[in-house]
Amino acid sequence: MKPAPILAALFFLVIGNINGGNNINLVCPEIEREALLSIKASLKDPSNILSTWNISADVNCCNWNGVVCSNITGGGRHVQQLRLQGGLRGKMNPSLVNLQHLSYLDLSQNEFEETIPSFIGSIASLEYLNLSRAGFYGTVPRSIGDLSNLRVLILEGNYDESQLSVQLNVNNVAREMDVDSLEWLSRLSRLELLHVNYVNLSRAASWQQVINTLPSLVELKFRYCNLNFDNAPFNNGVISNVTSLAILDLSRNNFRPNYTIPGWIFQLSNLTFLDLSYNSFQDLSYNNLEGDISDSFGNASDCFLGSLEWLDLSRNQISGNLSDRFFGDFKSLIVLKLGSNSLSGAIPVNIVKMSSLEYLDLSVNKFTGNLPESVGQLFNFRYLNIRDNKMEGVLTKIHFANLTNLYYLSASWNNFTFNVGRNWIPPFKLRILMLSSCDLGEGTEIPSWIEMQKTQIHTLDLSSTGISGNVPSWIWKVRFLNLSHNQLHGSIPVISDIGRRHYLYLSSNQFSGSLPRVAPNVSALDLSNNSFSGGLSHFLCEMNETYSLGFLHLGGNQLSGEIPDCWMKWPSMEYLNLGNNILSGTIPNSIGFLTGLRSLNLYGNKISGPIPFSMSSCTKLVKIGLSDNEIDGSIPSWMGTSLANLKILILRSNKLNGKISSGICHLNYLQILDLSDNKFSGIIPRCVDNFTAMATERSLPEYGIGELDYNTYRGFFRDSAKVATKGSELQYDTILALVTNIDLSNNNLSGDIPKELTSLVELRSLNLSGNQLTGSIPDSIGDMKQLESLDLSRNSLSGEMPNSFRVMSTLNYLNVSYNKLTGRIPESTQFWGFNASSFIGNELCGPPLTNSCSNSGGPKNREDKSSSKIEWYFVFLSLGYGFGFSVVCTTLALNKLWREAYFGFLENIWNRIYLYCYTKWARLTKPAS
Repeated sequence: MKPAPILAALFFLVIGNINGGNNINLVCPEIEREALLSIKASLKDPSNILSTWNISADVNCCNWNGVVCSNITGGGRHVQQLRLQGGLRGKMNPSLVNLQHLSYLDLSQNEFEETIPSFIGSIASLEYLNLSRAGFYGTVPRSIGDLSNLRVLILEGNYDESQLSVQLNVNNVAREMDVDSLEWLSRLSRLELLHVNYVNLSRAASWQQVINTLPSLVELKFRYCNLNFDNAPFNNGVISNVTSLAILDLSRNNFRPNYTIPGWIFQLSNLTFLDLSYNSFQDLSYNNLEGDISDSFGNASDCFLGSLEWLDLSRNQISGNLSDRFFGDFKSLIVLKLGSNSLSGAIPVNIVKMSSLEYLDLSVNKFTGNLPESVGQLFNFRYLNIRDNKMEGVLTKIHFANLTNLYYLSASWNNFTFNVGRNWIPPFKLRILMLSSCDLGEGTEIPSWIEMQKTQIHTLDLSSTGISGNVPSWIWKVRFLNLSHNQLHGSIPVISDIGRRHYLYLSSNQFSGSLPRVAPNVSALDLSNNSFSGGLSHFLCEMNETYSLGFLHLGGNQLSGEIPDCWMKWPSMEYLNLGNNILSGTIPNSIGFLTGLRSLNLYGNKISGPIPFSMSSCTKLVKIGLSDNEIDGSIPSWMGTSLANLKILILRSNKLNGKISSGICHLNYLQILDLSDNKFSGIIPRCVDNFTAMATERSLPEYGIGELDYNTYRGFFRDSAKVATKGSELQYDTILALVTNIDLSNNNLSGDIPKELTSLVELRSLNLSGNQLTGSIPDSIGDMKQLESLDLSRNSLSGEMPNSFRVMSTLNYLNVSYNKLTGRIPESTQFWGFNASSFIGNELCGPPLTNSCSNSGGPKNREDKSSSKIEWYFVFLSLGYGFGFSVVCTTLALNKLWREAYFGFLENIWNRIYLYCYTKWARLTKPAS
């Protein structure tokens, strides 16, 4: 990269002052010496950085550590530079302003306990000010704008990027540095380098106009700042004064998705470094162009693109195809990063026009088609990453013909087949090779051309490539080795010490025998889902070393015997999985030595006894998985207070008993609670509304690694959990951070359903079935609008189903069968789609049941006592009528006198009716006179 001229000038200026100043043995002015002593008195210095600041040792402050004096001016020298980076605490003393000749002040990498002192703005001679990661917090004072001679300003917050998994936010990051306005920057007209990283700038409106007032600016970095782009006018090139800008970094700001890259960036003709990664730009549109990435850039001859050497647009939402013109325009590029976007189509053949290209990252996109053979003509190529696309085809020797400098090749998770020949001698010496899910094309063994890389290679991923057979001995010295999901077999030798951290992933193969001994430098070991057998003692306990192993997965084997009590040798352990084996005995007390443990998985064994008190020392636990064992006793009272970080607690299918203590409600971060299939009794604690994580909207960690993820050197391993929901058991891993579940089914719980449960509005699955719960379903059940699965079956719940069920649009599994519920099922198309078996065993009516409801709301085919009385009344009335009619008929048949009188009576009646009807008819039909 072309260095900024001003940085080089500053460097020589500083070196010149150091070399030229300290050789002159003149004493610094007393006022400045006293100022330095006052500064020392205000600070805590545990690293003894200021140990030489002592007049009894040397009265000349120009000889003190971190102090650089100027050349002779007039009759003496003055303190010109203070270099106090690293280790200091306390507060900066106002005596600093007495150093009126100070031009260089570096207070970086300290732990000051205050906001940035406003009096720094009074040191008018300052040209260089570095307050990077100095412990300062709060609002940056506007008085810094009074430093009119300032050429370098570095303001960085106190955060380690490797530990940041979410965007900086004033609500969730303690001791944050922020800015309420950047207006004061406009007064620093001589500013050439400006770094404002890890500082919250979300309140700094119109920052683009402010930047436009800095005509000398060469380097600008606003990294991780919560920036917002101003409105449309500034997306069309209004920033025009900053023509000297060569380095621009706006990465990790996560601009809102409707933002597009502003047009002014493409007018910076001297730009050589551009980093816009980790943002949410919807596309690269400007000048009314949208969609296709090549069209969005336009013609490189009209802007800086033709001379750009570094372009990083990774981790955005860029779409479209890479056209031939795209690669033709970027002829000077050395580094091109377009990873983690939505780019599609084939990679153009004319990529060969980028003759200077050394680094190409197109990973995690939607590219299709073949890799062009012209890639093999890029002589300077060192790094090629095309993993996780939809590419296919055959890779031959032509693709690699002239790549003599290639050291990194990742083509994993595509559909490539290698056809390079058994005797191919590659022109490169790779250090990193990742070909997961590729067809290696040479039978089923590890190809010989890969073995030729063994002298330099330290990362090798051949997972899911279909290789089989024994593993060659050289491969065990590879620093990062992933051979998982293949058909490899045999035993594994002793994993020897290779002098650096070692990562081995061998899961889902056919390895057998006893567990291998590992060297103390092994950091991660995954031997899960193989056929290892025997005990754990020789693996865990027989060596005297203390191990650095942080990730150990031995689940899904045939390991037996008791879990040894020697975990004090494994203090670095963060993830431990011994699940689905045949282990027995109790959980050993030495498990408490794993104070950094975050995930404990002992499920699917024959472990018995109570949960030991020593586990209370494992205060960083995020997940406990002890299901399907024979653990007894109660839930320890210390769990709610000692394990405050716990998110997942799965104790399903054990022999636990007693009441569910209200102490468990202290687990505010709990998102999965499974206590099903035990012997718990008593009521459901009313304090369940303290599970605030189940009432808070959840999201996946957007960047970096979350609490359920584990660094595996070349990526991360995301923890998993089996959760019973929707009537079946589901395994979650990728979206585990989103899952919220409470399962208390198949216990002996009594009492009613606490209405406090319904305040957990982000809960997605609730199972209380198979208990002895009474009372009614809470009317506020409809507040749980994210609920997808609800099982209340096999209890003694009564009353009607609340109408609030109608608004639960996400509910796709419901079971209230075998209770004492009555009345109409709430009318909802959502409910009509459920199976009728979800409602049987109650006195309910309406769809999806076949029995309809009466006007009173009850089922028609089930009569109450009053309807029963009416039915018997009509039965007896009918019988009486039939009996009386038969008596009359019998009398008339047997007595002639009565019979003749009866029929005479009927004849007389008939004659009268006939005469009456005839008379009426005659009158109506008589013609008018």
